[in-house]
Amino acid sequence: MPPRETIVKLRQVVPWGFTAIVAVLIGNGVLSQLTARGLTNTVNEVMQGYRVQTSLQALEQVIVDLQLGERGFIITRDPDFLRPYQTAQSNLAQEFARAKTLLQNEPAQLQNLNELEALSNEAIAVLSNNIARVRNGETPSSEELIQGNQVIEQVRVKVAQMLQAESQTLATRKDIVTRAEILSAISTLGGTLLGTLLGLSIVGFVIRQVVQPINQVTLAITSSSTEIAATVAQQEHFATEQATSVHQTNSIMEELGASSRQSAEQAQKTATGAQEVSQLAETGIQAVSYTLEDMSVLKAKVEQIAQQILHLSQQTDRIGNISELVTALANQTNMLALNAAVEAVRAGDSGRGFAIIAEEIRKLADQSKNSAAKIGVLVSDIQKAIAATAIATQEGTQTVENSLKTAEGMAQTFTGVTTAISSVALNNQQISLNAQQQAIAIQQVVSAMNSLNEGAAQTANGISQTKISTQKLNEAALDLQAVV
Repeated sequence: MPPRETIVKLRQVVPWGFTAIVAVLIGNGVLSQLTARGLTNTVNEVMQGYRVQTSLQALEQVIVDLQLGERGFIITRDPDFLRPYQTAQSNLAQEFARAKTLLQNEPAQLQNLNELEALSNEAIAVLSNNIARVRNGETPSSEELIQGNQVIEQVRVKVAQMLQAESQTLATRKDIVTRAEILSAISTLGGTLLGTLLGLSIVGFVIRQVVQPINQVTLAITSSSTEIAATVAQQEHFATEQATSVHQTNSIMEELGASSRQSAEQAQKTATGAQEVSQLAETGIQAVSYTLEDMSVLKAKVEQIAQQILHLSQQTDRIGNISELVTALANQTNMLALNAAVEAVRAGDSGRGFAIIAEEIRKLADQSKNSAAKIGVLVSDIQKAIAATAIATQEGTQTVENSLKTAEGMAQTFTGVTTAISSVALNNQQISLNAQQQAIAIQQVVSAMNSLNEGAAQTANGISQTKISTQKLNEAALDLQAVV
């Protein structure tokens, strides 16, 4: 039988194992949630970068509109060209305010924006001076025009620098997004694989700590049941002997009473004894009838046992089929692990971790295959034992049928005895020699009482053995209940 320590360990480890799986799944979920939040924040920062680029491009377009309006007015002296200039001048402050709001968390870019604003104000001053001179009927000098172009060019260069810096920042954030996505995928896959490995470990532990103890307990129950059956058979045999001895004692005592009476009454007493023996024979016939009924019930139960053994054989065949399916799945898993290892080798350094995981999966597949093979061997042994049990059950059925035939013969014998007893009354010659008969009867009483005492002692021993076997059977049942 399995030790109690193993059962306690099983009750402790299985809950802890499932707790570990739940903890891994929860940790994986928390890590995925944190990774998702980080990824969301980084994506928001990327979108912020795109908005900054759009704002800088809008500023550049406003500066271009200022320059185009100034040039158109100087060349054509048409006031309509000042409308884009005036509109751009009024929008410039709004664009700078918007850009400052977007860059409030980027000190370096905010400093560049302030410098860009100063250059823009300087450009507006130069352009406004040129426009004022044209309105006064003067023509700006080439130096003034060149100065305006230079300031505008400085503004464009500054905007280009800020756009380049923002593009670099955006590229960095995109890399962070990519790494976050990879980390999220790795954490999810790793958590899933770890949970799977823990689950497989717990399954293997349960197989070792539950299936094997159940087999041992089953053997113990079978052995104890066999002992109980043998002991019960002995008790039945001893009880039969006791009943026979008591019956003989009663008959002998009746014969002693008859012998002590007068010789004239011997014939009457012999007839009375013959009548009593006839009644006992009828009782024996009834007992044999009960025995026939009990043997019929026993035969039906033996047939039920045979049906249960057949059902157990079918269940064992199903276990064998499941074991073969597990072996096939292990082979397929092994092939998938080999294919994954090949693909990991093709992937190079980036697939090294996956190759290790594939190798571990292949090892687990081999272990599953070996375990399935062991289960197949156990199933084969069980099938052999079931076959032997079926043969024994068939022999028991044959024995019961033989016993039925014997009991039927006994019934016929008792019938013949009843017929023979009716003629005892005619045998009055046996009434002579009363003293000799009394001596013989007393000796028979002594022998019968000795047999009765021996039977009582044997019955006590059988009861003791039954008690021990019952205790063993109870212990085996308790162990089986504890394991299950």
